[in-house]
Amino acid sequence: MTTREAVGQRTRSRQQTAVLAIACAVALMTVLDVSVVTVALPAIRDDLGLSASGLQWVVNAYTLTFAGFLLLGGRAADLLGRRRVFLFGLVVFTAASLAGGLAQAGWQLVAARAVQGIGGAVLAPVTLSLLTTTFREPAEKARALGTWSAVAGLGGALGGVVGGVLTGLLNWRWVLIVNVPVGIVLVAASVWALAPGERRPVRGQLDLPGSAAVTLGTGGLVAGIIAGEEHGWGAPRTVTLLGAAVLALVVFVLVERRAAAPLVPLSVFRVRSLVVADAISLLTGGVLPATFFFLSLYLQEVRGLGPLAAGLMLLPPGVGISLGARLAPRLLRRLADRTVYFAGVTLTVVGLAWLSRLDVTGGYVLPVLVPSALAMAGFGLSGLPLTIAATSGVGDERAGLASGLLNASRQIGGAVLLAALVAVATAVAAIDPAGGHGAQTHGYGVALLVGAGLVALAAVLGLGLPRRPVVLERTTS
Repeated sequence: MTTREAVGQRTRSRQQTAVLAIACAVALMTVLDVSVVTVALPAIRDDLGLSASGLQWVVNAYTLTFAGFLLLGGRAADLLGRRRVFLFGLVVFTAASLAGGLAQAGWQLVAARAVQGIGGAVLAPVTLSLLTTTFREPAEKARALGTWSAVAGLGGALGGVVGGVLTGLLNWRWVLIVNVPVGIVLVAASVWALAPGERRPVRGQLDLPGSAAVTLGTGGLVAGIIAGEEHGWGAPRTVTLLGAAVLALVVFVLVERRAAAPLVPLSVFRVRSLVVADAISLLTGGVLPATFFFLSLYLQEVRGLGPLAAGLMLLPPGVGISLGARLAPRLLRRLADRTVYFAGVTLTVVGLAWLSRLDVTGGYVLPVLVPSALAMAGFGLSGLPLTIAATSGVGDERAGLASGLLNASRQIGGAVLLAALVAVATAVAAIDPAGGHGAQTHGYGVALLVGAGLVALAAVLGLGLPRRPVVLERTTS
């Protein structure tokens, strides 16, 4: 190796390290934001005088815009440049966090959360595409994505604790304001570390009709699900929103078939690994958040723990996700994508089936800690093969689009499935003659068992994942 080659390799290594550090910091900030706000909801209600439905929109406003703008955010990165769009997303997310933290009325907070969702929708696919295009060697890519996934899992685990500490020691506003200094540092680091990239000509390439149709369709679908939870699935508002969403998505498909430069070229769906990964994400995207949702309610409402104590109890399963995500790259050096995926699915199914045996008077270690950590380790292990499968079959020019499709599948599937599993738990509790906490716990158990069944069903789809190992030669870690 010549001196020039050695210098170039060191420069490339430093840039990769910087990109990975920035991506992990963004993942930690955005994932933490969702869970810390959830913990702060009671304090927000008391301070701003929000109704129950208004309080729900503090969460829903973010979910709605996040789901609606994912595909547009991913494709914009491909067309306008990842660095430029990444910085835009960071600035929007940081500014919205400041606005939310300073809100003096409920509507101001809801509006800030909606804008925050747009920033998050831009950051999620761009961050993933930055990693997949910066780390080109399969071994490097697997390790980078594993580290990124592990940090995101840790963020989800720490959210309850961080939210409880910030709300308890300071006030609810700090769960949002804390993003501001972090965001400023990340913007400065990104300007320095991220390569500017080549800007593609936008004229004739940004599919505005398709962008509008898919944003209205995906956003309307999530809005319809939210309306169904609030007003009932047969309510006029719910039916109207879901009908309009379906119509918008049909229009989107028709537009894409005729567009000269479509937002989502239909040829991308010929990539089998991408289609399989997205289908699995759509089917199982809500199982993980539903598990944390039911466990949080069980620990607080059935077992009588406070928010901070419950958050501490939920740390082990969050750490389980991180451990699974860190183990996955090592296994992918030797085993096929779908072998690692099946190993993760097996852990998740066993863990959820075990966890479904919750009871009112049980302990913590065997009934909760062990099975939940096992299930979450399975999610961490199986998630990396899906991410690699969804993003490896497309070129750099469509990396943002592939990332957006994967994230959109997870978000839409998550919204639908979470609503469905909550409905299952509610229905089972309503007909349980035991009543009270016993019926409530029984409902959670049945819903968790249904989730385990869906994950097992997704294993059948996993047969479509590549057989070959992602990394054919062993490398050092």
